Amino acid sequence: MSLENIDWNGFAEQATPVLSNLLAAVAVFVIGRIVAKWIAKLVGNASRKRLDDTIGSFIETLTGVVLLAMVVIAALSVLGVDMTAAAAILGGMALAVGLSLQGQLSSLASGIMLAVTRPFKVGHFVEAGGTAGVVENIGILATTLKSGNNQTIIVPNSNVWSGTITNYSDRPTRRIDLTVGVSYDADLRQARQVLEAVIAADERILKDPAPLVAVKELGASSVDFVVRPWVKNADYWDVLFAVTEAVKLKLDDAEIGIPYPQMDVHLHQQ
Repeated sequence: MSLENIDWNGFAEQATPVLSNLLAAVAVFVIGRIVAKWIAKLVGNASRKRLDDTIGSFIETLTGVVLLAMVVIAALSVLGVDMTAAAAILGGMALAVGLSLQGQLSSLASGIMLAVTRPFKVGHFVEAGGTAGVVENIGILATTLKSGNNQTIIVPNSNVWSGTITNYSDRPTRRIDLTVGVSYDADLRQARQVLEAVIAADERILKDPAPLVAVKELGASSVDFVVRPWVKNADYWDVLFAVTEAVKLKLDDAEIGIPYPQMDVHLHQQ
């Protein structure tokens, strides 16, 4: 067939509606996407003001995903796609994707539960999902932590929600737990006085709740004291390191030995 035999008028008449629908669908998608982002950001900012940054960011992301899905459906409708057939196809695809992405869907559900219950917030130091760090972001699928050595750790929300969550930043104070062993030959009264003096000398240690120094156990090679002072959450690590060092130095000054495990081996000759 030569180009001269083509009915260009008829072709133009048939192509014009299709092209118009295509341009309209593209316009709906582009404009709708911009509007969806704007609405999601607006909702997120409002949520941050009423709630906090953590749940606000989560709501913003979730709102954006839902609105974008609505925009895609609207664009397909403008394009002239039969939505009944499209719904059946999308339903089948959604089922197949859902079966292949069970872990991600579980993380999504867990992310929603984390946003609703809020066991921790951005900036809290937590232990969750088998790791510990400062919370940097709570996403719809994963939570991002920063470890103590400045590593980024991404934990799926399903792992976070299904396990034990320990939030070390939720309360303003925290207790230090030290176990100090002294020799059986040591004067226990003197050892207690040394430990109490170390606690009293550090101004960062709180008076209320009162610190505890007590004999915990008569161990295999030592008499074990527990030293349990309370500090502000922000002072925990600094005081822990300082008190540990001071205990060793003061016990040395008082000539009170800190024993280490020993084993006596007896050889019998036959």
